[in-house]
Amino acid sequence: MSTPPAILRMPALQRVPGLAWRDGRLHDSYRALPVESAVALTYNGSTHAVMMASPADLEDFAIGFSLAEGIIDAPGDIEELRSVEGSHGIDLQMWLNPVLAERHAARRRFMAGPTGCGLCGIESLEQAVKAPAAVSAEPRFTPEMIAEALASLPAAQRLNAETRAMHAAGYWEPGSGLVALREDVGRHNALDKLAGALARNEQTAQRGLLLLTSRVSVEMVQKAARLGVPAIVAVSAPTSLALSMATAAGITLIAVARGAEFEVFSRPDRLLPGVSDHVA
Repeated sequence: MSTPPAILRMPALQRVPGLAWRDGRLHDSYRALPVESAVALTYNGSTHAVMMASPADLEDFAIGFSLAEGIIDAPGDIEELRSVEGSHGIDLQMWLNPVLAERHAARRRFMAGPTGCGLCGIESLEQAVKAPAAVSAEPRFTPEMIAEALASLPAAQRLNAETRAMHAAGYWEPGSGLVALREDVGRHNALDKLAGALARNEQTAQRGLLLLTSRVSVEMVQKAARLGVPAIVAVSAPTSLALSMATAAGITLIAVARGAEFEVFSRPDRLLPGVSDHVA
């Protein structure tokens, strides 16, 4: 895949003036707001989806989205990637290798999704709840590891620290710490960006924890299963269908995780009591 050296780099934040009520009176203030932009994902000249997303880490987003949608099997399947800014948003223009281009043309469609749409290109109810990929990785994690992983998030959430309005998805691994983290106004987009970043660096996700700052919905579990992550740790609760999907995929689902406390919803056998140096 070739990426032009002048690929678009838009600011992810915008500082705006306002008023703040403090100490019993109004003060002039400024607030950093996350930039939200329409981002089109175009393959061989045909628009597949239009998402509302943060204009940061766009290469990761293009690759992660393409992997999650099954449009590509590896980053190298994209022969060229360009980012073009227009008056209404950003167009991520990708050219696939001839075999995948022909496959994609057969299912080509146009759709516009809300912020962080997680079920793009779905044509039937069966597709929406199809069985996830089975996760076979069997590492073990201690409560101390989970607490350490959660504690690593705030310092890496640079955009959220300024806006308090961004989701994050991170991958943490015993012995390595926080390997990668991506942020976006949409939780699905953040996970797609993380998947793209890991794929670009040829980093697998089969030994560690997927960290989510959002609730866990079914499509988030489907994306996690595609990554092969053995465990999800989320700060909010899962939906009932997400739990069913995690169980079917063999994923350890840990949620309502705050500090040293958390709840385990599936596959508790991957948890070990004791100190954090017990790594399978």
